[in-house]
Amino acid sequence: MKNFNKHIILFSKNIIKALELLNQVPENLTLFVVDDNKKLIGTLTDGDIRRGFLKGETLESKVSDFMNRSFHYISGIAEPDKIQQYRKLGVKMLPVLNDDDTISRVIDLNKKKTVLPIDAVIMAGGKGERLRPLTDKKPKPMLPLGNKPIIEYNIDRLISFGIENIYISINYLGDQIVDYFGDGSEKGINIRYLKEEKFLGTIGSVKMVEEFQNPYILVMNSDLFTDVDVEDLLLNLQREDGDLTVASIPYTVNIPFAILKRENDRITGLKEKPSNTHYANAGIYLMKQEIIDVIPEVEFFNATDLIEKVIDKGGKVIDNPITGYWIDIGRHEEYEKAKEIVKHLNKYNV
Repeated sequence: MKNFNKHIILFSKNIIKALELLNQVPENLTLFVVDDNKKLIGTLTDGDIRRGFLKGETLESKVSDFMNRSFHYISGIAEPDKIQQYRKLGVKMLPVLNDDDTISRVIDLNKKKTVLPIDAVIMAGGKGERLRPLTDKKPKPMLPLGNKPIIEYNIDRLISFGIENIYISINYLGDQIVDYFGDGSEKGINIRYLKEEKFLGTIGSVKMVEEFQNPYILVMNSDLFTDVDVEDLLLNLQREDGDLTVASIPYTVNIPFAILKRENDRITGLKEKPSNTHYANAGIYLMKQEIIDVIPEVEFFNATDLIEKVIDKGGKVIDNPITGYWIDIGRHEEYEKAKEIVKHLNKYNV
């Protein structure tokens, strides 16, 4: 929430003014109390006001007599664990403070799951040849899925995790993407574009970013339709002290025959119609910012090349299975399947 001024009140105002302001923000009944230097010194809710009256305060009392001085806030780089704790405590409006204790912005936890210290790069430069003729005049990321383009589902999902800096790598018919999203201001985020003069593979264009703002970088394909939990990706990477995590999809292979168990050229038993679960690359990668140094300058370079290079250099690469839905919209069959899922999501406002 960048426009949070209606939630600000000066500590010296009387409580009647606070009641008037709270009446104007019924969806988020929280005010932030500041001093003469605009420093945050407390918060105020209708519950604080009721408690104040019970203690003997009056309508002429000042806001400072009612406010809660033990409030929750974050500063510097967001810590997902801490935000999770605040959410469990019922915090809905979380202020982010500058070094001088003034408010830089407010996180509305009714609308966002969290705020992650991540910049994102969405790869949207492919030609989508397997989806022709649909992609003859429209880039694959802009094909409609329900009431918006495929790529917009991914952007909106990143926004729900508090990711505000998004780079979109474009090439084939990329101007349509630029015209649709612009600089991202209508969504309250910053969108910048990486114009590939030549195809740079599935991750090569990441090197075109001059400077990232956050310590972690998420790279994902634009043509995915998924409910991937980005917060879980980050927390798992931090818990495992990994350098790079690859989102993965469980893929089960069923063998329709009995399999022989063998040892020293002898059959020791049978395993009837076994199934084996493997984990496939989901096209979503989260890494520490310094891993970007492994990517060469403006060369064709795939994400698989990055994984192998990180491993060769002794880095720790882990995977994180996606437990929800995931579709790689590369063919007409997947596109039709995604359309059916969207119908149900829209029906239940998921």
